[in-house]
Amino acid sequence: MKLLSPKIHGILDILVTIMLFIAPSIFHFRREASAASYVLGAVYVVLILATAYQYGLVKFMPFTVHGTLELILSPFLVAMPWIAGFGYDMAGRDFFIVAGIALFIVWFLTDYKAADIAYGKKGIDLLEDRKGRVRTT
Repeated sequence: MKLLSPKIHGILDILVTIMLFIAPSIFHFRREASAASYVLGAVYVVLILATAYQYGLVKFMPFTVHGTLELILSPFLVAMPWIAGFGYDMAGRDFFIVAGIALFIVWFLTDYKAADIAYGKKGIDLLEDRKGRVRTT
């Protein structure tokens, strides 16, 4: 059972975007962690605006594609401190690790198909096959 509707997910997207822009100041990130946070915040603004859900402006990207991008992004966020060279920055490192784990939980709990149906977009669901059955292998 998916607990998060597209509307609630969108609110979380907006809050996360705001947090990405203010976290460097609040938590005193080093330069590399700050840059990564600002870039990710800008990417999230584009993602929100492009997604076919309540908060999207252009609405060309199916919500399921939005979800797929978040699924891909979640482990990347956990690894970001070492990829971008700020593993020594405890505040930045911990923020990105927690953000990656939280993003995966949100992905797991979100009903990505609901917005695709509402906006007439056809995306993909990584957990279902083409006939709508949940994959077991």
